[in-house]
Amino acid sequence: MALDTWLLFLLTSIGISLTPGPNGLLALTHGALHGGQRTLFTIAGGLIGFVLVIALCMFGIGALVQSSVTWLVVLKWVGGLYLAWLGVRLWRAPPVAVNVRAENLKASAHSLFRQGFLTAATNPKCLLFFSALLPQFIATDRSLPVQFAIVATTYTVTEFVTEYAIASAAARVRPWLARVGRRFNQVCGGIFVAVGLALPLRGT
Repeated sequence: MALDTWLLFLLTSIGISLTPGPNGLLALTHGALHGGQRTLFTIAGGLIGFVLVIALCMFGIGALVQSSVTWLVVLKWVGGLYLAWLGVRLWRAPPVAVNVRAENLKASAHSLFRQGFLTAATNPKCLLFFSALLPQFIATDRSLPVQFAIVATTYTVTEFVTEYAIASAAARVRPWLARVGRRFNQVCGGIFVAVGLALPLRGT
């Protein structure tokens, strides 16, 4: 993966990680319930789930592109429009509400890990999202396994840092989201629209 492409993916990953999503909200909830250290189990499960989804999307897309490079162009534009559509939906979404229930306080490490993993691995929206995003960064003239390793490592590192920070500061983040959550959604939604419309134009 070229350095400029990786830097662009890094910035995109940071933006995605900061956008409210199921795993980020789970980390926030578990952080409020169990503290940042125990929420590491939740985060670890989610990261493994993300790696599996990224692998499924990336190698599936790679196999399709090998049959015809035209498919990559098609996937870039379809994916870009999908990302823009997600941005519009996020812009219009109400502030995130996080409810903390005391009955979850005794959750085991295995239970926390399982919840994180299943939230990432079984979410069809996650599969659609990465299917839309990854074609923007795949280079047909470079090794797909190497690109997968770079993409998976970059995304999991940014996601880990973000989720752990959220979990550790859950007591402060929850009221902040309730106060400025709508504006935060609009900023993130605007970024998604810009990314979705701009990325397919690269190299065309």
